[in-house]
Amino acid sequence: MSECVNNSGWREIITFPFGERAAKPRRQGLTMVMDKGLGTGETKDLLRVHHRYLDFVKLGFGTPALYTQGILEEKIHLAVSHNIDIYPGGTFFEIAVWQDKLVDYLDKCRTLGFTAIEISDGTIQMCREVRVKAITMAAEKGFLVLTEVGKKNPGSGVPVISMAEQAREDLQSGAYKVILEGRECGLNVGLYDEKGKVPRGDMQLLLEYISEPGQIIWEAPLKPQQHDLITRFGPDVNLGNIAPREVLALEAMRLGLRADTLQLKVDNSIAFD
Repeated sequence: MSECVNNSGWREIITFPFGERAAKPRRQGLTMVMDKGLGTGETKDLLRVHHRYLDFVKLGFGTPALYTQGILEEKIHLAVSHNIDIYPGGTFFEIAVWQDKLVDYLDKCRTLGFTAIEISDGTIQMCREVRVKAITMAAEKGFLVLTEVGKKNPGSGVPVISMAEQAREDLQSGAYKVILEGRECGLNVGLYDEKGKVPRGDMQLLLEYISEPGQIIWEAPLKPQQHDLITRFGPDVNLGNIAPREVLALEAMRLGLRADTLQLKVDNSIAFD
């Protein structure tokens, strides 16, 4: 069921500069938060305040293995009860593949109640056949499948064309969205250079392979990255690795309720609506 994303009292007074955002469930304008170890109280607060603006919660790294009994299950239940997809980070998946435990891993994730799976090879080497098998198997078990392209080690030197080709192949294999690596820092990793920028030529090449930007979730932990992506693709660009405390700030940027993006409207230099 869709829900109103705006406070009706304020909407009677102020028109959002970039117009209305789509209500949940939505396929574009997705926001993914990276949870690196929030307690259940913090998780409740996060969801109570932000659930209208959140679409995915990623439990980063291998943190799902470190919670005491009952806490992980409660966090998963809280997210699902707020119509938010929740999944373990890609590194945890990579460990399962490295240890030849893919089937057991997926079954355990299903038992716990995770609704999505991230498939990546940011640290390990994984052949194409195993990657396709993982995408297919996860989808058959009922997961929303997200894949990630790009390596985690700084300056890995993976050619942009290789990332673009892999992203296209993942989508053709059944992935719901492809995540572009950005880590927590957003610097010198994936498509980002040492200043946290995506070189113009790299962006153009990527978009030649993925003609619909809505198929991409950009890991964009830094405000300038969020601003640049909103400027280029509009408020309904999919953004990930957002810090829990930054969800409302990002939503304000999407709506033109921050000077960063309001200035674009005031200057008439861009029009998204």
